[in-house]
Amino acid sequence: MENFYVHHVLHSLTIATRFDFLPGQQIMDLGCGGGFPGVPLAVFFPETNFHMVDSINKKLTVVKEVAAALELKNITVQHSRAEDIKNRHFDSVVSRAVAPLKDLWRWSKPLVRKQGSTTGKNVPNGLICLKGGDLSKEIFESGCKPFVWEVQSIFNEAYFQDKYLLYQPKVK
Repeated sequence: MENFYVHHVLHSLTIATRFDFLPGQQIMDLGCGGGFPGVPLAVFFPETNFHMVDSINKKLTVVKEVAAALELKNITVQHSRAEDIKNRHFDSVVSRAVAPLKDLWRWSKPLVRKQGSTTGKNVPNGLICLKGGDLSKEIFESGCKPFVWEVQSIFNEAYFQDKYLLYQPKVK
């Protein structure tokens, strides 16, 4: 618990240092677990809608409780695997340490609108993920060409060494 803020909340908010989510946008948190990065982003962007998706219902119970305790009205949850979602589309998908990039993109790409509902310099339309370690092989195997930022260059904490923010835009 002594590292909760840095390891979970601040790490999740790395996304907010590079991207803006606008009122009314629909963002999916793929494999949300206990609510990261979606819950901190929902607090930071209160007029943006965050749809939290996880295949483990017990984790979603935690997300629902946290959202209720924080009175967050911009969070919805769905007990599902991302690849089973057929009836929804999102402006972007966020994820934190869930799966290899090739799988994240395969699951996310059909769920991301072909064109974001809004446009702007820092308004994403694609997959945003937080990952760690040596990503060169993972990026190569994915066939993606993501933008990559070192988290330690954003937050100068030792914990963020070898942690990265990746953005794979959906090409029209």
